[in-house]
Amino acid sequence: MRLSNLADYAVITMCQAAVHCGDGRVSAAELAAETGLPVPTVQKLVSKLTAAGLLRSVRGAHGGLQLGRPAAAITVADIVEAIEGRIALTACVDHTACDYEAGCNMKPHWPIINNALRGALAGITLAQLRGPVAAPTPMTEDHLA
Repeated sequence: MRLSNLADYAVITMCQAAVHCGDGRVSAAELAAETGLPVPTVQKLVSKLTAAGLLRSVRGAHGGLQLGRPAAAITVADIVEAIEGRIALTACVDHTACDYEAGCNMKPHWPIINNALRGALAGITLAQLRGPVAAPTPMTEDHLA
């Protein structure tokens, strides 16, 4: 599975917006300049992230963008779902027609897999992404069993 560029850029944009947390508001143009992303892309992301409640737009002389809730309450899953929709590795989970559905014994298992993936992404907050990088947990035979 690979995130779309737009979902990747949304995580980058939200991390940069989180840098401004407590410093007032930031504009989409400032976020674009700080991230190196094109302004139209950031504007598109801001629109989707605002609609999902992850960003809040304030109008006026001192207006701009700010996080819709604390960085510790926004997860990578929230950001990805704001851009991509519900996290699902296969189309059959979304009740999309499948030529092999009648003989498929995997279909009942995909929700378990999707929930595990979403749970992993939901376990990573924007606040964590602003901090130092933690060393990855090494894979053991327990993880593979």
